[in-house]
Amino acid sequence: MTPWLGFERRVAMRFLREGRMQTLLIIVGVAAGVAVIAYISALISGLQTNTLNKTLGAQAHITLSAPDDVVAPPAARPAGTTSLTEAQPRAQRLRSVANWQALVPQLERMPGIAAVSPMVAGGALALRGEATQSISLFGVDLDRYDRIVGLRSKVVSGTARLAPGEAVVGRDLATDLGVRVGDRLTVQTSTLSEPVRVTALVDFGLKELNRRTVILPLRGAQSLLGLPGGATTIDLTVDDVWAAQGLADDLRRQLPYQLESWQESNAQLVSALNAQSVSTGLIRGVVLVVVVLGIASVLVVSVVQKRREIGILRAMGATRAQVLRVFLVQGAVVGAVGSVLGIALAVLMIWLFTTFVRGSDGQPLFSISLPPLLALQVAVLATLCGVLAAIAPARRAAAMDPGQAIRM
Repeated sequence: MTPWLGFERRVAMRFLREGRMQTLLIIVGVAAGVAVIAYISALISGLQTNTLNKTLGAQAHITLSAPDDVVAPPAARPAGTTSLTEAQPRAQRLRSVANWQALVPQLERMPGIAAVSPMVAGGALALRGEATQSISLFGVDLDRYDRIVGLRSKVVSGTARLAPGEAVVGRDLATDLGVRVGDRLTVQTSTLSEPVRVTALVDFGLKELNRRTVILPLRGAQSLLGLPGGATTIDLTVDDVWAAQGLADDLRRQLPYQLESWQESNAQLVSALNAQSVSTGLIRGVVLVVVVLGIASVLVVSVVQKRREIGILRAMGATRAQVLRVFLVQGAVVGAVGSVLGIALAVLMIWLFTTFVRGSDGQPLFSISLPPLLALQVAVLATLCGVLAAIAPARRAAAMDPGQAIRM
């Protein structure tokens, strides 16, 4: 504390000690407000991170594919000529991305792109004995695809390998077909069928994906789907997931392909996340207003109660500025002490949530934590609110006439 605030600090602390009950109540109020802000911020951040991890853990941030087949418009007719035409939409077929082998290294060199993985995908059947299941067949380069969705981290049984004649299968699909690691099943398309051996079972966190997914080596899937040397999509992962839309827009202007970001394919999820962020901001704002009003009301009462003491201080030579700073210091002290206690309470609430709130599998619903930077920001904000709340009472105290204050 700087020397020029020594007088103000001593007087402010004495006023706070004399009104112990009022001081205690407002500190508790500030602590509760800070705890609510910090806990809600950490909870929403953890929830959004968990939701994004589950959603993006099974898909690319940006997907590049060949343009759709479209019917060419009819030729223009001379004016006054009657033309009867009907355009029938063209059925879409599996198409390879043109020149994808040259495009992959070009994309890898672009700033902001973390990983690139070519893929060939299509519908097929999985057969084993009398069991038949409709599946989504994916052909990938395992090392590249692992950098997109972290496939190896999703393995629940076996070891992810994709040598020729091997496959990685969704956990629920394996249950439906009655297969385990090491068993064989047959993958059949409209033209070919091939027996494959299951090397691993994976859990994508989404039941529909677990029930339909079969992953083969890229070349094997190309042969089964009738696209030798082709790739139906190129999956991209970016450094900043929220920059995916902007990067997709830039690529759309540069390349003659169809691009889709995860925000476009999950529009409802993005809307829900934005609504959560707005709601969190509103809660923070309302709580801060309550904190400010609480501190201001207590200090206003303190000014009324201490008007005689304020008059004596003015009569003894205290300036208006010194009286003003006395109450500003009170607001800062109340805000700072309440912030420290509020952060400690928020940490306790987070520990209780992660320890006692469990899912059906006995594991925590999701991980939440209070980053030190967030805790510091909340504490500083609450302290500033304490100072701001003290401005009006401080100006009222500084404006008192010494003689009238002593006589009252």
